[in-house]
Amino acid sequence: MRAWQVTHAGPIESHPLHLADVPIPHPGPGQVLLRVRVCGVCHTDLHVAEGDLIPPSYPVTPGHQVVAEVAALGEGVHNLQLGQRVGVPWLHWACGECEFCRRGEENLCPSARFTGLHVPGGFAEWLVAAADFVLPLPTSLNDIEVAPLLCAGIIGYRSLRKADVHPGERLGLFGFGASAHLVLQVARFWGCDVYVFTRSEAHRQHALELGATWAGRAEDTPPHPLDRAITFAPVGDIIPVALAKLRPGGTLAINAVHLTPIPRLDYGLIYGERTLRSVANATRQDGLEFLHLATQIPIHPTVTIYPFEALNQALDDLKHSRLNGQAVLQVG
Repeated sequence: MRAWQVTHAGPIESHPLHLADVPIPHPGPGQVLLRVRVCGVCHTDLHVAEGDLIPPSYPVTPGHQVVAEVAALGEGVHNLQLGQRVGVPWLHWACGECEFCRRGEENLCPSARFTGLHVPGGFAEWLVAAADFVLPLPTSLNDIEVAPLLCAGIIGYRSLRKADVHPGERLGLFGFGASAHLVLQVARFWGCDVYVFTRSEAHRQHALELGATWAGRAEDTPPHPLDRAITFAPVGDIIPVALAKLRPGGTLAINAVHLTPIPRLDYGLIYGERTLRSVANATRQDGLEFLHLATQIPIHPTVTIYPFEALNQALDDLKHSRLNGQAVLQVG
């Protein structure tokens, strides 16, 4: 089978991913073999390609917003059927036994393994997944529409919850890519006014088209203080900028698996019972809840489709903000 692999991480402009011919994997006990249809292209994949996130070993095949069909069942798998369409998210497996898993926080499991980092991901024609961690997909969304929901959507939904967003509040979004454009749609469904901060004029226009109340640059002052905010840009310098726009008692959630250093914070930025918290991965329950919500709204992802051979170009366009919404790789 064909699979995109990172053998040596490097700037995406140097095209660090290479197409390789590798054997089709075999599912072990509790696993399924999946034929990949499409796979969303995420900033996390960019971090893996460029070496911001280091896998246990190289080569590694990234990709963790996988829409696929079940082709073979490993021993002991009874919850899935051959031919069933499923989604493979970032969380590949968690132990189920540690204190975090027992509290329902499997996203914090110290033994957790992640798709496209610890195990081969979806930038390939086939992959193996843990049967208990794949997600059933709503029939109302086609492959291209549902792919962005499997990471950008799920982690965006968890970010909304960790930001303590209540219906009708003023929400700020710093950065406006794949995750933020889905978060905006959920927030509008909840009756929130959404204020978007991004350096890209095209992204600001996209936000307004999707129902944002206001759009500007990070250094601009919104018409009102924010009740809640989420940062999406992997840049630590944005944190004090976002905190400065929060009202007392407000919450800022950091939606980033990798972040450059946060500068020293003046105490006044968090004084007044403001809350600053990170968002780390997501749980299976997050996925189930969000996919159900997405069909209720319904969410309409903005998507740019790339052929399988154009993965490096898709990641380059993502890095340089040349597209709105989500890039999706057409695999099968």
